[in-house]
Amino acid sequence: MAEDSNKAAGDEASSTSPVLTAHPHGHGAQGSMAKMAMGAIGIVFGDIGTSPLYAFRETFAGHHKLALDHDHILGVISLMFWSMMLVVTLKYVSVIMRADNKGEGGSLALLALINSQSGTKKWTSGIVLLGVFATALFYGDSMITPAVSVLSAVEGLAVYNPRLEPLILPAAVLILFGLFSIQRGGTNRVAAMFGPIMLLYFCTIATLGVISIALSPGVLVAFNPYWAIYFFYIDPLAAFLALGSVVLAVTGAEALYADMGHFGRNPIRVSWLTFVLPALMLNYMGQGALLIREGYAALESPFYNLAPTWLQLPLIGIATLAAIIASQAVISGAFSVTQQAIQLGFMPRLRISHTSASTAGQIYIPLVNWGLMVMVILLVLSFRTSSNLTAAYGIAVTGAMFIDNVLLTVVLFRLWKWHWAGAVALLSVFYIVDGAYLAANLTKVPDGGWFPLFIGFVIFTLLTTWSRGRQLMMERMRESAMPIPVFVASAANSAVRVPGTAVFMTSTADGVPHALLHNLKHNKVLHERVILLTVKITDEPVVHDDARCHLEDLGRGFFRLVLRYGFMQEPDVPAALKRIHECGQSFKMMDTSFFLARQTLLPSSRPGMAVWREKIFAWMLRNAESAMEFFRLPTNRVVELGSQVEI
Repeated sequence: MAEDSNKAAGDEASSTSPVLTAHPHGHGAQGSMAKMAMGAIGIVFGDIGTSPLYAFRETFAGHHKLALDHDHILGVISLMFWSMMLVVTLKYVSVIMRADNKGEGGSLALLALINSQSGTKKWTSGIVLLGVFATALFYGDSMITPAVSVLSAVEGLAVYNPRLEPLILPAAVLILFGLFSIQRGGTNRVAAMFGPIMLLYFCTIATLGVISIALSPGVLVAFNPYWAIYFFYIDPLAAFLALGSVVLAVTGAEALYADMGHFGRNPIRVSWLTFVLPALMLNYMGQGALLIREGYAALESPFYNLAPTWLQLPLIGIATLAAIIASQAVISGAFSVTQQAIQLGFMPRLRISHTSASTAGQIYIPLVNWGLMVMVILLVLSFRTSSNLTAAYGIAVTGAMFIDNVLLTVVLFRLWKWHWAGAVALLSVFYIVDGAYLAANLTKVPDGGWFPLFIGFVIFTLLTTWSRGRQLMMERMRESAMPIPVFVASAANSAVRVPGTAVFMTSTADGVPHALLHNLKHNKVLHERVILLTVKITDEPVVHDDARCHLEDLGRGFFRLVLRYGFMQEPDVPAALKRIHECGQSFKMMDTSFFLARQTLLPSSRPGMAVWREKIFAWMLRNAESAMEFFRLPTNRVVELGSQVEI
């Protein structure tokens, strides 16, 4: 899985073995606990923080309507609270966040860790496919989250004044277009306000909840799990179907794990346990208390109806800002996941721009940005209301959560070596809870749940096709590769040597690069210094400079150079060459030429992939970003030589 299949002539699997770290923080976590906790509130909790806009309403007014009575309201609140405790607090905050890959979290980071630790066990291929599918589902989620968050926030206009309802769709589209348009310039300045805005948002919704609870304090009994159990006892089918909407309260739980590398484990835990969780539950209980008092009159939007009329317009503004922040976090997450997928060999090279000189993680990927924007706006215009969108929401989230259980199973038994009794007891809880949520959400497939599944399967096909195609291409190229010692012995004396340095990019650390063979065949010369350069992407998030280079002198002016980068880093070949002085004189770019190979696929009767997948792979290969830009090579020092490969 760690085959970084995007380097010059392909990619190479790493031989490193990252281990589980015991560090309490990710490598990006620096500064005081209070500062980091504030940053986490602004970035990590946007998705789960905006769930009160629609989650409680959809449980009673969604596609599977519930009777709006005392027992059902308390049952739903109790389910939401215990879902947050089991799924978010226990599963993600307490257990999964301990499984960091050198401080980084997320499905791909965990998958890279498992893959490197598991060696060549046969079952790992299935784990890899599950992890890749979880990543594919994330893209479906990243399309729905901005649409449902912004639309549900702007729908408050109709609650404030029904005559404003025609403005909802245009306003939502305009906000989303503006949000995606500013991505190219970076979000540094705006991001500085994320923390204070989300702090104001959480304080506001908590205060509104407290006021409502004070009018109906009996709602506090919903903390007792009895009411969740009683809900299933009196109305088992309705309770099961309600899980499809209750799970909306925990959407965004994976963000806690995925963003761990930015803030560290402890700041996220502190923010969740001391601030975000209490604020969310106070608001949900406040909405429940409101519905107990006013019934269907408040069901149109129990979130906005918590506020008095004079406060509804400011609340719409605050909620819209929170929805924009939640959307920004998902968009940034899509950029980050895409970068990881490129580095780990599941996507072709794409153009990646840095939007911050000081923060390495702030990147911008044009293709992903504009693709997401088109899909998000189409979703808004097609589904038209947040209620319709919530039918599509949840499938991707629960699917990814269930897959995380599988990955966690491997971690507990294979990496952490837990005793089977404790591991089975804990995993049983997670599998039962997440399995119930996934099953309930599958009932929403006809009403819109098909969309994230469709997107997930399409992206899964693309990711696996690229990975398999590059693997086949590398195998075919290795078959025809000449051993290096033979080439050096025969070519060094027979070819004319010219001044300067030639760097031949190659995907494998053995065999002669095709570009070198073609250059010798057609130009009949060799440079005085020849570097066979391989860039490896490891299963570690970051490789430090002192472990970056491995140089081998092959004799007669030939050198084998391997540069290692982590999957969260971007290769910069010229910068790495400047730090190398062990192979004669230092590298001068004006005396150095970079030779790249560009492959053209030929149809073949050899067993490999299905014809339709070969066509998809060929299309992806043609549209991949130039290796010259990907490796930051100087444009006036690059020579590309074509070669033909049968797969």
